[in-house]
Amino acid sequence: MTNSPPLAGITVLDLSRLLPGPLATQHLADYGAEVIKIEEPKLGDYARRTDSAGKHSAIFNALNRNKRSVALDLKSEADRALFLTLCETANLVVEGFRPGVMDRLGLGYDALAARNPAIVMCSISGYGQTGPNRLQAGHDINYLAASGVSDQTGAAGGPPALSNFQIADLAGGTLAAGMGMMIALYDAARTGRGRHVDVSMTDAAFTHTVMPVADTVQHGRPPERGRGRLSGAFPGYGYYETSDGRYMAVGALEAKFWKVLVNALSRPDLESCGLGTPEQQRHARSELEAIFRGRTQADWAKHFANHDCCVNAVLTTEEALASAQVQARGLVLEEGKLAPPVRMSRFEPAITRPVPDLGADTADVRQRAGGETTR
Repeated sequence: MTNSPPLAGITVLDLSRLLPGPLATQHLADYGAEVIKIEEPKLGDYARRTDSAGKHSAIFNALNRNKRSVALDLKSEADRALFLTLCETANLVVEGFRPGVMDRLGLGYDALAARNPAIVMCSISGYGQTGPNRLQAGHDINYLAASGVSDQTGAAGGPPALSNFQIADLAGGTLAAGMGMMIALYDAARTGRGRHVDVSMTDAAFTHTVMPVADTVQHGRPPERGRGRLSGAFPGYGYYETSDGRYMAVGALEAKFWKVLVNALSRPDLESCGLGTPEQQRHARSELEAIFRGRTQADWAKHFANHDCCVNAVLTTEEALASAQVQARGLVLEEGKLAPPVRMSRFEPAITRPVPDLGADTADVRQRAGGETTR
């Protein structure tokens, strides 16, 4: 049997907004969970209006398929009571407010657990529920700065580099939250008791700084920006400009791949330099820079298609979307709507419910919970 949703029967009440939480809950929805997006009446999720791409913004469309939308004013006693009623049959509540907000609303974990001992609440915040920075505002750039990631990102001698992949938001607020939620849901199913999952985007970024922390332990300090083993020191790991201003990505870290690479470039004399002294590594990098500038990216891509040494073209977003690998993996469900990142047998992700209008399911959910349907 195919398309048996692995999360069928799981109900999620999603109070999160913008990027990290909504993408995490979309992943759950894609795998079959019923995700009820709880939004403020009139305003809704701020991501609805980040651009003028159509009825909903392109970003909102990318993060909120397969969900239902219910408009509740959590400052209203009646709507808070309805939310608590919904919690009695829900498995998971996801929220992204600053620490303390849910408690002030009377909707903190203890209040939810009193109604439903098995419920899991996942709180996604910049700095976590504890610590001196817990109430500070922030965005991805701030969490990367606070975790030491920014200091290690960029070219040698240059400033910290910005990425159009929001590392802390997505690897932290989305994927770390997903991991925490699944662990707690499994335990709740096993024991009948839920947990409060505390996800800090800064924590998630910091605990994955494996290479610079290892260097700090070994040498007493991390490498300078752009001079770490995988951030500029090794000639077999880096980006090389081509004659047409494009780039090739070289990941020939292991000796066997480095040997294939230098032979493919007709430079076997560089074989001893790949993991040699710093001077030898700088010499090899300089030589490779000159070699790669001699041909176009397309020429190099064709050349290295016949050499197994971890070298490929740096694609644009448009090229990646159209690539044979992305198409073969079914990573684009519709224009602008990317599939969830995990594949598993007997299930194929699909869009079963379009992006909801604000409050589109309010009446239905209120009726199901025994509340009024007038809002």
